[in-house]
Amino acid sequence: MRIDLHAHSTASDGTSTPAELVAEAAAAGLDVVALTDHDTTAGWPAAIAARPPGLALVPGAELSCRWHGGAWPISLHLLAYLFDPSEAALATELARVRLSRETRAERMVELMYADGIDVTWEEVLQDAAGGTVGRPHLAQALIRRGLVGTVSEAFEPQWLGRRYRVPKDDLDVFLALRLVLDAGGVPVFAHPRASVRGPIVPDELIVEMAGAGLFGLEADHTDHSPAEREHVRALAGRLGLVTTGSSDFHGTNKTVRLGARTTAPEVLERIAAAGRGSRVVG
Repeated sequence: MRIDLHAHSTASDGTSTPAELVAEAAAAGLDVVALTDHDTTAGWPAAIAARPPGLALVPGAELSCRWHGGAWPISLHLLAYLFDPSEAALATELARVRLSRETRAERMVELMYADGIDVTWEEVLQDAAGGTVGRPHLAQALIRRGLVGTVSEAFEPQWLGRRYRVPKDDLDVFLALRLVLDAGGVPVFAHPRASVRGPIVPDELIVEMAGAGLFGLEADHTDHSPAEREHVRALAGRLGLVTTGSSDFHGTNKTVRLGARTTAPEVLERIAAAGRGSRVVG
């Protein structure tokens, strides 16, 4: 079986609609795909309705989190699988984070406009098409103006990486863990050693997270070097956590393709057995 447990749609910052995503997953030869849009479950119904025969869908989300225990706050992402999307406490917090993303993006537009870049808030909202607003939507506006060539270039420090970047109000990581677990979900730490993305948390925090109910670590990810993948696997082994692999597919916003990394079937079985808030569809 080919299982990809991390993919995004237009419900957040991917370029494929939820219906297109499940069709593309089947065309890529996947047996299972997880829909894990940022801080939202809005794409679940459309993906479930459009699911092709022979493809199983794992409903999920990628939660924007932050750890405040170091010298400075560090952002991290928590993949949450098979939780109840109607659970009030989690739904309320996700709505708050989505609003923070929108406020942040609007402020970034204002900063660019003040520098003479005529990006408009209306076009960013049009690109988001009702989904969770993210930096890739601002990147598309820069690409259209010929200021950058790719989303990756737009994320460089002179653009959205630092100069025009504004922090958002993320979830405390231990609150996020508790909310996911209370909603019957299964939490997995996304790309925990991806140093190419910026500062990473120490292993000591992952030990604490494991004690608080963390179920697994995403080891096989494009942003992990071979050494980083091995480090994650060894740490997961010591802590009794599962390890997953996935593409972190964003459509044309990234070059990585569906199924670039995969998860072992026995790991999916353990995740499915642990999830109490929703179920694998198919």
